Amino acid sequence: MKPSKLYEALHALIGERVPLHIWGPCGIGKSQIVGQVASDLEYEFLDVRAVQLDPVDLRGLPRICSDQTEWVPPKFLPTSGKGILFLDELTSAPQMTQAGCYQLVLDRRLGEYCLPEGWVVMAAGNPASERGVHFAMPRPLRNRFVHLDLEPDLDDWCQWAIRSRIRPEIIAFLRFKPELLYSGDVNSDANAWPTPRSWEMASRVLTGVAQRQRASFLNGTGEFEAVLLDGTVGQAAASELVAFLRLFRELPSIDEILLNPGTAKVPTEPSAQIAIATALGRVLTDNSVGRGMAYLERMPTEMRVMAMRDAAARDTAITNTPDFVRFGVEYREVLQ
Repeated sequence: MKPSKLYEALHALIGERVPLHIWGPCGIGKSQIVGQVASDLEYEFLDVRAVQLDPVDLRGLPRICSDQTEWVPPKFLPTSGKGILFLDELTSAPQMTQAGCYQLVLDRRLGEYCLPEGWVVMAAGNPASERGVHFAMPRPLRNRFVHLDLEPDLDDWCQWAIRSRIRPEIIAFLRFKPELLYSGDVNSDANAWPTPRSWEMASRVLTGVAQRQRASFLNGTGEFEAVLLDGTVGQAAASELVAFLRLFRELPSIDEILLNPGTAKVPTEPSAQIAIATALGRVLTDNSVGRGMAYLERMPTEMRVMAMRDAAARDTAITNTPDFVRFGVEYREVLQ
């Protein structure tokens, strides 16, 4: 299931308080998607790492009250409001700790403690094939969840990346090399490999480098930057990214394009066209969209659509401009 479909599934299940377990390899955004849904619904998001708990921790501690023993639940368990109680890395916890979640997941109770009506239990974990710390989920606990498998998807990731201000160089590169969005070889002992999470880190690496160069867009990379990228996404992916970044030396600047949309150089290489279209989608505003579209008219249709989709996703004010309305009418078939 791709992230956008998981997002829809979460909205459907949360309303009915149906427990869900999300399976997927590390670094593809399982917990991030649940957190985003909680934010959109204005729910609290309580991230509990089961691997940090002992089997008795969820129940709490006993105390004597009126000559009887009662259990005091841990402070982190909610007592009011609405929210998602998220048991992250559940399969990294020993089976006795997982067994302690039986009653919480299905009956929404832990001894005398009751989960508030507005809360729902969700969980996530990596499969055993990921070669992390893993304990098989007991069958009784499996039967208490709906199970969904999450897989990375380039289109969904690009939409998220645009909203999250991921660097346009990274977005453009992965559009050119979509197979590198996720390339985890579970049999490899490499310390770094391409995942959606590591590409987000690579974006931050490039931002740090660009700030030192006092540049908005990188004009290639040196040995130092290449080493940093090697340690972020792995040597193979980093070498291809470095080669792609060198294209930016030959591209017209975004300022030049917006100042002279009719005469600025239009690249012929597909990779360079993707880079320019992605960069324009990052910077266009309702004031500059007309000049940007004048330049994009000199590029292939798919590049025009890519740039305008990115710009509209980032700044909805653009969709109200006459230039965008005309564009939408002209390209309504490909925009659907």
